[in-house]
Amino acid sequence: MLLLAAPAVVILTNLFVFRQARPFIYPSVATVPSRTITIVPGTTVRGGQPGKTLTDRLASALDLYRVGKTQAILVSGNRRDAYDEPGVMRAWLLRHGVRAGDVVEDAAGYRTLDTMQRAARVFRVTSAIVCSQGVHLPRTIYLARQAGIDAVGVVVDPHQPAHVLYAPHETLGSAVAFIETAIGRGPSVLGPARPIEGDTRTTALLR
Repeated sequence: MLLLAAPAVVILTNLFVFRQARPFIYPSVATVPSRTITIVPGTTVRGGQPGKTLTDRLASALDLYRVGKTQAILVSGNRRDAYDEPGVMRAWLLRHGVRAGDVVEDAAGYRTLDTMQRAARVFRVTSAIVCSQGVHLPRTIYLARQAGIDAVGVVVDPHQPAHVLYAPHETLGSAVAFIETAIGRGPSVLGPARPIEGDTRTTALLR
């Protein structure tokens, strides 16, 4: 009986997450409302460089910064041993002209839930733009808003169809996101509050 019910639960939770997030997702930098802070969730880096998926996210954040729709960029990802997503993201943004004081690193964004919970609880973010792929944004925006952030999302690849390999991951991910927020699951690592404010926004690794 449980095996028969599982697909229905996954479908229903995905529909719920999508419908909750859809009003807050925008197709372009030109249409998304301004927010002081932009969040870039991390993903794979190789050889000290962001992969295409992450580069697209960073490029959208850079566009928002250049046109004055955001003033600070929170780069959140996984830092373990020699693997360093936020460090690579920060370096990319600095190379493209973002002020060092306008980039904040979160090295404990191990999952999207961690990124959004820590943005709210550690960095005291109350509103933000999130830059990510269209296939990832519903779950991301849902998690951000469940964390208490007035979040809007900008689709970084509006003309690119979602990769078929991502669909199963995101379908399961949305179901898990619904369950974890329902039971009040928090981030793997929390740490002291470090609000993003003032002119010096760079923060050290929080553990």
